[in-house]
Amino acid sequence: MRGIALNAALAAAKFAGGIFGHTYALIADGAESMIDILSSLLVWAGFRVAARPPDENHPYGHGKAEPLAALAVAVFIFGIAGWIGWSAIHEILTPHRGPHWATLPLLAGVVAVKMWFSRRMSAASAAVGSTALEVEALHHYSDAITSAAAFIGIAVAVIGGRGWETADDWAALLACAVIAFNGVLMFNKAMADVMDTAVSVAFENEIRAVALRVPGVGALDKCRGRKSGLSHLVDIQVRVDGNLTVRAGHGIAHAVKDALLVSAPHAVSDVSVHIEPIG
Repeated sequence: MRGIALNAALAAAKFAGGIFGHTYALIADGAESMIDILSSLLVWAGFRVAARPPDENHPYGHGKAEPLAALAVAVFIFGIAGWIGWSAIHEILTPHRGPHWATLPLLAGVVAVKMWFSRRMSAASAAVGSTALEVEALHHYSDAITSAAAFIGIAVAVIGGRGWETADDWAALLACAVIAFNGVLMFNKAMADVMDTAVSVAFENEIRAVALRVPGVGALDKCRGRKSGLSHLVDIQVRVDGNLTVRAGHGIAHAVKDALLVSAPHAVSDVSVHIEPIG
């Protein structure tokens, strides 16, 4: 909620600075901050739903709500990029006053705040393995870059004087391209989770290593994992002595499952173990 309050304050400051400082780049930046408020609400809602325990209708839990929230954020990013681009072109083609120098300190402060917020979100994402937080971190970084572009455009317009009034509008157009590019990155990252993209080779190797340390496990065949919200779902085929009883094989399967569920760095929430005989 603090992030929402911060974005609301930044949006108000940018809109005021853009209107009174005669710079469309800052107004466009303010519009993106308004989208930030909506994206923060979506991420928060996604977390709330993803944290719900499994139920009869959702036996694997509600983890997909998190990447779906991230997808929604990416879609809004595409929308705001298109609006900024169209409006920037309109401003470039329409004669208007140049921006005021007083908007520069405001933008410098915005860049600093957004970079700090991006790093904070990135650290939180790494700590819990959240796609939505990773998308939010990238979003705040994108904001910092677009604000920096606006700073450069306004500085050029102020220093250049007459004839350079559209420099900040060109900066807004550049910001539009950056926003759209980051939107693609966000969309691809979230879609990978929604489409059950395979976990990394390093992650799979770690899962295999944990399973192979369980007494009675002779070898492993298939090992597949997919991300679901903040955790992972694992399917694994374990080879055991073919002369063991069904009860003994079942005990080894349970031991493998328990070992993976408590392997803290991997955040595994459910494991399906299939037993295959050796020999």
